[in-house]
Amino acid sequence: MSTGSGKPSAPAPTAPTTPARKSSMFSSLKVRNYRLFFAGQVVSNTGTWMQRIAQDWLVLSLTGSSAAVGITSALQFLPMLLFGLYGGVLVDRLPRRPVLLVTQSAMALSGLALGALTLSGHVQVWHVYLAAFFVGLATVVDNPARQSFVSEMVGPDQLHNAVSLNSANFQSARLIGPAVGGLMITGVGTGWAFLANGLSFAAPITGLLLMRARELYPSRRTPRAKGQLREGLQYVAGRPDLIWSIVLVGFIGTFGFNFPVWLSAFADNVFHVGAGGYSLLNTLMAAGSLGGALLAARRGSARMRLLIAAALAFGALEVVASLAPAYWLFAALMVPIGICGLTVNVTANTTVQMATDPAMRGRVMSLYMMVFMGGTPVGAPVIGWITDTYGPRVGFALGGVVSAAAAGAIGLVLARVGGLRLSLGWYRGAPRLRFVQRRRKELATAA
Repeated sequence: MSTGSGKPSAPAPTAPTTPARKSSMFSSLKVRNYRLFFAGQVVSNTGTWMQRIAQDWLVLSLTGSSAAVGITSALQFLPMLLFGLYGGVLVDRLPRRPVLLVTQSAMALSGLALGALTLSGHVQVWHVYLAAFFVGLATVVDNPARQSFVSEMVGPDQLHNAVSLNSANFQSARLIGPAVGGLMITGVGTGWAFLANGLSFAAPITGLLLMRARELYPSRRTPRAKGQLREGLQYVAGRPDLIWSIVLVGFIGTFGFNFPVWLSAFADNVFHVGAGGYSLLNTLMAAGSLGGALLAARRGSARMRLLIAAALAFGALEVVASLAPAYWLFAALMVPIGICGLTVNVTANTTVQMATDPAMRGRVMSLYMMVFMGGTPVGAPVIGWITDTYGPRVGFALGGVVSAAAAGAIGLVLARVGGLRLSLGWYRGAPRLRFVQRRRKELATAA
């Protein structure tokens, strides 16, 4: 709960916690409420990926224009760019489970309406645009509510594991949803794919209704007051661990995650492998991302040095992949790139959530999601122009260089803030570069 002085009060009391156990890959699934949530998300995430495929195919069928497909995607992201921070303010004021019931129901209605219009033969492209914008509006509140509700279901001890399993859930749906959606489109038509997505939201809604409120770890609501948006921004600005994590995710989301641009260009213009080769690249990256999520779940903790290291490796691997002389080598590199990219996402997400006061979590997570999700639509046109003008290898390498440079610069800033310095030494007969604590004399000199 926040005070008039602009500083958050002490965190809200939570449900009693059990002694910490040794972390396992699926430990948070032992929590009944989270298990219900997870099962519901498996179904609805698969439906969401089915609708994404059907939506793009329908717009292309109606207009014959790739630009119209881009407009549809932009309309779905636009509300997050415009209203994302206000969504976080609402989430901090309202109980999160009822909020999720409303947002999930709204997205279900969108899928059902679009399915009915398509099957009746009355659908027009502006209907798809409107549905995409409506889903984007619901996402403005749904995203920070879902992100912050995880901690209420599992508590602080299992937060990292639950965030990691959420990512694994999403990546699993990314592997299954497009394949099922493609089969449904060719077999029975796009309208049935939309209806299936709408009906898939019955699973998370049922899960939310079946949860036991007494087993949640509730955080106090923030009462309505003036200046809460500014208060959230000031809170982040005063926390280097938060602001630099969000800045790093912003750079990588804007410049390093433009894979639809790069992979299609490499498949078509560099290696000439067609749609099948392009599909394989996406499948391998999704498999790597799923592996990264499961590895993150097994670790059980999130550290800033892991975030910086994963971001550096992510950027470096993109540069290496841009130079790959053969398709098989390029395809093989998609797996570690997926692992490192997902590790960055999960580690940053967990770091931000665990470091944030519960009364501020909705606003902070809305800022995080706005920067992460909003960066790609901003960076994609720039990276796309560079890729078209100078070639896919230059565009891919540039994204990797920017990602690695941002990780290196932010790592040095955090090291300086934390009173660390680089140390080169030997460990088991091999050179090792690491950060160590500065001596007092060095700190005094630096000051």
